Amino acid sequence: MDGKKNKTEYRACNLCEAICGLAIETDGERILSIRGDGADPFSQGHICPKAVALQDIHEDPDRLRYPQRRTRGGWQRMAWNDAFDEVAERLRKVQLRYGNDAVGVYQGNPTVHNSGTLLSAPHFVRALRTRNRFSATSVDQLPHQFASYFMFGHQLLLPVPDIDRTQFFLILGANPLASNGSMMTAPGFGRRLKALQSRGGKFVVIDPRRTETAELADEHHFVNPGTDALLLLALLHTLFSEELVDGGRLHNLLDGLSELRELVADFSPDDVSQIVGIGAKDIRRLAVEFATAESAVCYGRVGVSTQSFGATNQWLINVLNALTGNLDEPGGAMFTNPAIELVKRKGAGSFARWSSRVRGLPEFAGELPVSVLAEEILVEGEGQIRALVTSAGNPVLSTPNGRQLARGLGQLEFMVSIDIYVNETTRYADIILPPTCGLETDHYDLVFHLFGVRNTARYNRAIFQPAQGTKHDWQIFRELRKRLIKGSARGGVARRLVSAFMNSGSPERVLDLGLRLGPYGVWGGRLFSRSGLSISRLKREPHGIDLGPLRRNLPERLRTSDGRIRVVPQVFAADIGRVRATFLNGKTNSSSSSFDLQLIGRRDLRSNNSWMHNFPRLVKGPDRCTLMMNPLDASERGLENQQTVELRSRVGKITLPLEVNETLMRGVVSVPHGWGHGEEGVNLMVARKRPGVSINDVTDDRLIDELSGNAAFSGVPVLVAAI
Repeated sequence: MDGKKNKTEYRACNLCEAICGLAIETDGERILSIRGDGADPFSQGHICPKAVALQDIHEDPDRLRYPQRRTRGGWQRMAWNDAFDEVAERLRKVQLRYGNDAVGVYQGNPTVHNSGTLLSAPHFVRALRTRNRFSATSVDQLPHQFASYFMFGHQLLLPVPDIDRTQFFLILGANPLASNGSMMTAPGFGRRLKALQSRGGKFVVIDPRRTETAELADEHHFVNPGTDALLLLALLHTLFSEELVDGGRLHNLLDGLSELRELVADFSPDDVSQIVGIGAKDIRRLAVEFATAESAVCYGRVGVSTQSFGATNQWLINVLNALTGNLDEPGGAMFTNPAIELVKRKGAGSFARWSSRVRGLPEFAGELPVSVLAEEILVEGEGQIRALVTSAGNPVLSTPNGRQLARGLGQLEFMVSIDIYVNETTRYADIILPPTCGLETDHYDLVFHLFGVRNTARYNRAIFQPAQGTKHDWQIFRELRKRLIKGSARGGVARRLVSAFMNSGSPERVLDLGLRLGPYGVWGGRLFSRSGLSISRLKREPHGIDLGPLRRNLPERLRTSDGRIRVVPQVFAADIGRVRATFLNGKTNSSSSSFDLQLIGRRDLRSNNSWMHNFPRLVKGPDRCTLMMNPLDASERGLENQQTVELRSRVGKITLPLEVNETLMRGVVSVPHGWGHGEEGVNLMVARKRPGVSINDVTDDRLIDELSGNAAFSGVPVLVAAI
């Protein structure tokens, strides 16, 4: 091989939220190696196994590249224009016959990992004019956005732990060593934790499982699933009783402190400790240590979001940070200053403008909770979903009661998927439109720079030219939208100008404008200055640009009408009554006494999404789709390690190997997310060899956070028995 042909390209990995910088050595169209980019100012050479699997994605023979139509004889290739015409025509026919809401839309979380989709899909969705919009948001981070909308006035004004400067880090329901951080873009998280401890700081983990992160913590406390709201209320109770409430610089902006004192009065550590599973003395001590630390931050993620009080948990976490003077302060919970500003008056969010047809669950930011998607398809009547568009998602594996949703997909009149695979969801599609992906696309991390523990900017240029005749995601959405609005005169001059702009070129133009208009794009008061950020500037900086540590942002960036922090929004004050009724008045979470265990999920470093199971580098090694159970719980049931067991819930059952593991607290079992590739019609050759089972065949679509509508995966009542 002629070494002179070798090139090293630089870009960030877009497979998880850490956006680690990579150095990718190529020889023509071949990838020779993928390693961490030591010159990246943010990730500093850190890399995890997922990044190396970018080669598997690029070379995957199962990845679709051209439109496919499902026929009785199998999938058949279509011409792009024929596919676009047929999709638009069939969607219009459904809407003309049944109304606009007869078409539903589901968008998966890879959307936010691709700026092309993120910028173009919303215009297509708006062209459908349907209220039946769904996404992975409501099985994940909706509680974060919900709390920020009501407290700070914007759903994207999301506080991020300033981990690099904190002295006390309290982690609830999160395993950032496995996730690489989530709603907290922090590449090299393990290194950051070690630095925290090296400077004399402390971090504490509260979780029903002794996770990889908990193993390194100074303290770990088991907590009964679903009781985190009680713990947080008890911590706040202690702040008031010990006279430790001090909002610091923002104290005069905190509205509702007197009301909050009354709300937490019934939740002393003594009152809640037995329910929570943490001793009253430990709860008091943690509250005092947190409040008196030089700097401190509380962070909660999937484990506290995907439960019955997910939104209230995220609200209480924000309140805990605020009442100890750790909101918008170095070492506390801070807000980023991204190069492209997303926190604007427009797009702040909305709540309960309309509700789902069957169960009456409210919309948030224009979307309905995905837990109702199946029933909106299956329950007959006016407004029933008859056609569905899915984009970059696999809701059969990623949303609750997946088998019920699969039944619904099977009865649709029409379904189209914008996706690169025939998976457990897209196998029901009539047409699949596959976009280019990964190393074939330009990309800017609009979302994950928003969550960065440091302000940075980086533009990722495509490394390989896409195959002839393929299309980027933004081209697919643009063509579909053009056909849907053809002949429509809707919209004023401004809207038509925006439409013309969106149809005239790639997302690079929009990104460039965003950078130039952003906080780093104006230099010395001169718009479009050469000194400011632009796409051309970022192209000259292939390792990315460091824009400095997080800095104070409030009150300037608050988007509340009065410019103040709403410590006790009415929706959360009312929800405390539900907390009290559930836990202090003798009510139980269990739907049946026969379900004597509680199910939680878990994260694996190699398994961020269901579509990552088709890559040999990520699925090699021991079977990771197992049921974890505490040894004493296993012994009581006469179960042994590696035995095949049956796990049942109200909605279904699965069988999988038992992994007896003392890292689980008693009464709790755990199954990982994203598996279940053994269904007929799934064209994932590697994944089908090690299919595992889907946890969402036993999660319950009826278990939700009643306040926000987010799915409640943590604490699902189950039973386990030998086969």
